[in-house]
Amino acid sequence: MVGGGVDDMYGEDNATLNQSITPWTIPVASGYSLMRDARHNKGLAFTEKERDAHYLRGLLPPVVLSQELQEKKMMNIIRQYTVPLHQYMAMIDLQHFQALSGSLHQSERQGMGIPVGKLSLHSSRWSLSLITNYLQSSCLPVTIDVGTINEKLLNDEFYIGLRQKRATGNEYADLLQEFMCAVKQNYGEKILIQFEDFANHNAIELLARYSSTHLVFNDDIQGTAAVVLAGLLSALRLLGGTLVDHTFLFLGAGEAGTGIADLIALEISEQNGKPIEENSKKIWLVDSKGLVVTSRKDSLQDYKKPWAHDHEPVTEFINAVTVPIKPIILIGTSGVGKQFTKEVVEAMASLNKTPLIMALSNLTSQAECMAEEAYTWSEGRAIFASGSPFDPFEYNGKTFVPGQANNAYIFPVFGLGLIMSGSIRVRDDMLLVASKALASQVTEEHNEKGMIYPPFKNIRKISANIAAKVAAKAYELGLASHLPQPGDLVKCVEKCMYNPVYRSYR
Repeated sequence: MVGGGVDDMYGEDNATLNQSITPWTIPVASGYSLMRDARHNKGLAFTEKERDAHYLRGLLPPVVLSQELQEKKMMNIIRQYTVPLHQYMAMIDLQHFQALSGSLHQSERQGMGIPVGKLSLHSSRWSLSLITNYLQSSCLPVTIDVGTINEKLLNDEFYIGLRQKRATGNEYADLLQEFMCAVKQNYGEKILIQFEDFANHNAIELLARYSSTHLVFNDDIQGTAAVVLAGLLSALRLLGGTLVDHTFLFLGAGEAGTGIADLIALEISEQNGKPIEENSKKIWLVDSKGLVVTSRKDSLQDYKKPWAHDHEPVTEFINAVTVPIKPIILIGTSGVGKQFTKEVVEAMASLNKTPLIMALSNLTSQAECMAEEAYTWSEGRAIFASGSPFDPFEYNGKTFVPGQANNAYIFPVFGLGLIMSGSIRVRDDMLLVASKALASQVTEEHNEKGMIYPPFKNIRKISANIAAKVAAKAYELGLASHLPQPGDLVKCVEKCMYNPVYRSYR
């Protein structure tokens, strides 16, 4: 908080700039209470001594910023806005802002953009109002600060993170181990930990390491995979056949791409009973160095190796489309925009009557192609879905509605299903039932418009069905601890849903 002296607990301002002792006339609030008291919270201006005296360790980032520097930083931010409304909103944010922070040297918790955003989706689901009140108060956004390799940040006087080179190797692994053990020890077996925005190798390793001992979920890997698989399953009504009948080509072989590929291969195995290794042969990945093939295995990260198939090296993406692979389904998870060029889309259209093009990278500028481009270059024959929203597009008198493979279809209700059932672990079978539950709510009317996802206006009904299926699978697998199982899980979910309506008071 930026402001003048410190108010007396009863309203008198007894503080002066020269005072060196705490000016309150009654015992001072400490810890969370002090941080939540807007009259007395100094934010990052609390000194090291004050943080020790008032139990603030773990509630603030490690840096100490003077009031003057806080004022300077805030004025810099406000002056960047040219619209008065934006300046007003920044001031309102200042009034209400409260953060928790976390670092390598202190077991702290830091509320920042991505985890706070995910918490908001879990607890309120925007105005779509999905999750229960009790869950809102049980969510905690956590950022683990292990330093940075960004020299600009390290030299930035306003940077509030840990000023050291990023921890790696055993130091990093030990910190995560300490965190995971502490969370489970303090909150129990049923605490749900959602990993978010970890680097590829860290994300995959953490999920593999802790999935057998903790209730963990990674939205970038598992949530993305489940929502994409749902789109593929509903698209089969337009493509014809089953998943095993089609060939997939991915542009991007990171955590999202390999996670989607894993779940597709698992679902095909569920359908035909053959080993995943055999079913993976129709799923091809392209990374920054070209087609992932056997001859590259020695230089590939471990998570890519299962997708290295026997083939000559191919470095140009268009050549992977036209010559060896000839896919009917093109999935972009590269994070690099404009990679599905006119030549690529036209090649897909020449190979297939109805190609499926999924340009999943966010933001819109990073999408592999735009909806308009996919429809125009394919002469209106492509089915298109993306990670970012696109407006309906008219081509030759027909209106196409692009699908949005939005993880928000899955991860909030997936969490609700786990919590409702008291599940102690996440299993791939739960992801499969979530995908099928989402796909089942795409109607023929939706398909006629080129849609492979149901509209968000039906999100409450969609979500209730998905959460119920996840919970049912937890009970079926013997992982649920909230016993006995409710007779009607859909109604149980609906009763848990938050409704933004004023209560009647007695």
